[in-house]
Order: sequence, then structure tokens, then C-alpha cells
Amino acid sequence: MWSRSELKGRAKWVLKQCYWKAVLVSLILAVITGELFGNSGSNREISKTINENGGMPYLAFIITTIVAILMVLVVIGIVIDIFFFGPLEVNIRRFFIISRVEPADLNELGFSFKNSYMNVVKIQFLRGLFNFLWYLLLIVPGIIKFYEYRMIPYILAENPEMDSQEVFRLSRDMMNGEKWNTFVLDLSFIGWRILGALTCGLLLVFYVCPYQNLTNVELYDVLKNKLFGSANAE
Repeated sequence: MWSRSELKGRAKWVLKQCYWKAVLVSLILAVITGELFGNSGSNREISKTINENGGMPYLAFIITTIVAILMVLVVIGIVIDIFFFGPLEVNIRRFFIISRVEPADLNELGFSFKNSYMNVVKIQFLRGLFNFLWYLLLIVPGIIKFYEYRMIPYILAENPEMDSQEVFRLSRDMMNGEKWNTFVLDLSFIGWRILGALTCGLLLVFYVCPYQNLTNVELYDVLKNKLFGSANAE
């Protein structure tokens, strides 16, 4: 049985060994997952001076153009998310996995782009798609599935060539009976995140995000050893 204090204690020790790299990599992860900055669009006013004869068609043209541009941007964003951000998240998890046992090189951020790239892309895409579909049903099942899929990026970080069914099965087995404990572990960082918000994100960048990322890696290591340790015992 693991405890939050043990995971956090080990995470703090690792953070001291690789502080600046951990800050940089955590910042990248926070940006690509939207963890640090929310989507805040700026409201722009359209001039109300519309010519009676030609104004409405012109306004319709402007609105149609804006909608078309937004749709193109959404498609581009989805493509970037699937083919770049998904694999990059796996690489970042790998960086933290290595950091807990030895100094990790920033070159690890390119790992999955050179190792079973399309397999990583496919599995990360399926993870996001399944999460989205479960959330469409109800919030609670969506949250449960979110935690069930929690270990997928970590598994891919060590096994980028693994079959998708096996990856999902391993994540499900690792999180079996651990979803609530992991949820409580996440809740234990709420105080830090409130303080981070009060510092305009500075505390998040320079301490909270790397601290939490390293704690999550410690959790992955514990659950992996628990699963395979029990398997070996059998």
C-alpha cells in the first residue's frame, strides 16, 4: 500500500536533482495540455455602421469568412494535437520516469518521434477519443474512465511499440482499486494550485507543476511494481 506522503517525499528529492529541467519540461506539458493557461478568447466588437443597401450581404460575408477561418483553425489544432502534442506528452512522461533514477537528457523530448511514432499517435488519439465519448454520456463515468486511462502515456513512454489493447489493459489493471486513491492524491495539490493562481502562475511554473509531475511518476512506479510484482508472485 502506498501513501501520498511517501510519493511526495520521493518526488521532492528528485525535483532537487533536476530542478531546472523539470521546470522547463513541466511548463511545456502544462501548455500543451491547457493545464496552465485556460482558453480565453478576446471579444471584439464589429462596427454597427451598416449601409442599408449593401451592408447586410457584406456582414454575412464577414461572418461566413470568420466561421470558415475558425473551422480551419480548429482542424489545424486537432491535427497538431494528434500528431504532435500527443506524442510529446509521452516523451515528457518518459523524461520524468528517467529522472527519478538518473539525470535525464532533454533529447528524450524527441523519443516517440523516432520510436514507433504512429503507434503512439494512434493510442494517444484513442485515449482522447474514448475519454471524450465517455464524458458525453455522463460526467461521473467520464471521470472514472479518465483515471482508468491515466497510466497510458507512462506505459507508452517505456513501451512505445506495445499493442493498443495491451496498453489499455495494463492501464486498467494498474488503476484497478486505485482510482479513488489517485483522485485524492490529485485533490491534495489543490491548495498548491490556489497559491499558484494567486501568484499569477509563477508558483505553478517554478514548483507545483514539476512537483506534481514527479509525484505522478512515483505513483506510476508503485502501481507498475505492484502489478508485475503480484504477477511474478503468481
